[in-house]
Amino acid sequence: MESFSKVDIFDTKGIEYLFVIGYLVVLIIFWNVVNRPEKIIERINKIKSLTIGALRIPQGLLFSRLHTWTHLEASGEAKVGIDDFIHHIAGDYQLNILRKPGDIIQKGDLITQIAHDGKHLDLFSPISGTVSVANATLVEYPEILHDYPCEKTWVYKIKPMKWKEETQSYLMAEDATRWFNSEIERLKDFLAGGMSKFPAEPSMTMLQDGGEIRVNVLSELPEVVWADFQKEFLSSVT
Repeated sequence: MESFSKVDIFDTKGIEYLFVIGYLVVLIIFWNVVNRPEKIIERINKIKSLTIGALRIPQGLLFSRLHTWTHLEASGEAKVGIDDFIHHIAGDYQLNILRKPGDIIQKGDLITQIAHDGKHLDLFSPISGTVSVANATLVEYPEILHDYPCEKTWVYKIKPMKWKEETQSYLMAEDATRWFNSEIERLKDFLAGGMSKFPAEPSMTMLQDGGEIRVNVLSELPEVVWADFQKEFLSSVT
């Protein structure tokens, strides 16, 4: 009969294994503690609500009701960009620049498109003119659309043809702020009315407390909602 002998792990490499295991346990605990605040912040960010206070509304910009803006520079060129309402509801998206320097465009012409997971929205020019510069940096680094001030995230510089005539109905300062607030309310009605068109839980579009709209709400919704949003909010030239 084969005999068994007692082995003392302290006389073998067992103590080294225990030390390594203990070190890994401490490392895992430390890592979880260090990263816990970031995870909490990340969860909070995911449930931020869309309020008028969350939007960047520079007081010197002229806002079209099709959710683009324009601003006339001292050079005579006008910057054109996408407003913060769209940035806040569309989530992370890819920007497609559809015009190049030298192109002549009319007010209401398609100038750019934002895309997310196969869904897209078309944005139209608030003014007529000749494209001077297209901001290609936004295509390579679309995240700056969310991180930089609106006036710095222009999509085009355009030499306007009918500046005074075409911008008379646009909004700025307090008028723009009131209009954006009404757009938030209109979006609530739009989402509430469209809930029957797709299988989604109400919590996807509204926070439980107060019924506020969740930031990046469109990014969570199907293509049919994007198409309806396009018709309702972006397709009537004003």
